[in-house]
Amino acid sequence: MIELWVGTINGYLWGSILIYLLSACGIWFTFRLKGLQITRFFHMFSILKSSRKRSSHGISSFQALCTSLAARVGTGNLMGVAVAISLGGAGAVFWMWLIAFVGMATAFAESTLGQLYKERDSMGNFRGGPAYYMSKGLNNKKLAVTFSLCLFFGYGFVFSAVQANSITSAFNGSYGFNPLYTGIVITIAAALIIFGGLKNIARFAELTVPFMGLLYIFVCIGVIGMNLSKVPMIISDIFSSAFGLKEAGSGLVGAAIVQGVKRGLYSNEAGMGSAPNAAAAAVPFPPHPVSQGYMQMLAVFFDTIVICSCTAILILLFHDSASQAEGIQLTQQALAHQVGAWGSDFITIAILLFAFTSIVANFAYADNNLKYLKMDNRLGKWFLRIGFLFMLVFGSVATLPEVIALADLSTGLMTVVNVTALFMLSKVVVKITKDYHSQQDKGVLPTYQPDEKEHQGFNLSQGVWSKK
Repeated sequence: MIELWVGTINGYLWGSILIYLLSACGIWFTFRLKGLQITRFFHMFSILKSSRKRSSHGISSFQALCTSLAARVGTGNLMGVAVAISLGGAGAVFWMWLIAFVGMATAFAESTLGQLYKERDSMGNFRGGPAYYMSKGLNNKKLAVTFSLCLFFGYGFVFSAVQANSITSAFNGSYGFNPLYTGIVITIAAALIIFGGLKNIARFAELTVPFMGLLYIFVCIGVIGMNLSKVPMIISDIFSSAFGLKEAGSGLVGAAIVQGVKRGLYSNEAGMGSAPNAAAAAVPFPPHPVSQGYMQMLAVFFDTIVICSCTAILILLFHDSASQAEGIQLTQQALAHQVGAWGSDFITIAILLFAFTSIVANFAYADNNLKYLKMDNRLGKWFLRIGFLFMLVFGSVATLPEVIALADLSTGLMTVVNVTALFMLSKVVVKITKDYHSQQDKGVLPTYQPDEKEHQGFNLSQGVWSKK
């Protein structure tokens, strides 16, 4: 029943609206920012050198990167890619790449704005995100509240159910564990971390994300190296299927585009408005909002261009017509086919780490918007905590189509609202980006100093906007 009515809405959202809206947004910012994901590609990596600087008022840029990667690098990278290929064929991978490439510019824009319009909370910590740049940059509180409600619903209740579903499915497929019992264990572990707040979550992500990401990449590179002669054929298949150049695959072009864009967005989250919540909490270095734009652009690159590509090639190397596996179990079988039985166990552990870090990062995003909605009192906090933990148990035993449908709905609604705001604030993004690049080109450390017309509401000594 849920899948039926939610699927109807998703059909309109994903069948036309979001494909054009996201593509247009990515192309628009790629053009307005002069293709900085290419022209300034290596600058993303140079910022990493000083990204661990922090203060008592916020998390470090590296922790913000890891927190956003924790949310991005989840089931979308292992389960989502498998779903995209199952429903859209090999061509879906190309459209995932494309939406990630233009999405890097979108991610840059939204995270730059998140850092620009941040403020301090009652504890002296930084906070911000789309709701803040909608209310301060656009002076549109109705739009801000609408976005916050969508994000609160998605990250507070739905997305983590998808992550829990993937973990329990993987453990059930590998070891026959009862999904309900696995879900209860996940819920208890998540509770121990999320009750510690954003800084606790950031520290957990900082320790976990680099380890799990690099280990997974190394294993996939090993498999690709074992099958190097087949890789050119797979790449050719991806491109030919993406444009219907193969006769048998010509009817899949539409499905490839929809699945590639849908699963690509769900994986890299560019344009959804989630990452700016983490970006705003960071103490940037260089001390300029644009530096956080670069950090989050790097997150999209790692998430989709690197990790999703590894999973895609792994799956496309797997040929077993008798296999009825879907989702995470397809990825498990693909690796086991290459390296033996331990491959399934490795994917099970990988999805546990990937999905669990996403779960705790999702809570951080929902909690940030709870504060914006002024519901961060004792009742509001316990409502979020109980609802969040309950949905972990629900997601553990629900069917995959049910949780995927709800996730697609939440993603779609958030994105429509956020991308609308990004278009309206594009002049601001372009202006402060030019300011950053002009200082960088002169060889000086970029710092942000708004002009006189922008001084009102901006605290120069603290580098944040005052509350309104």
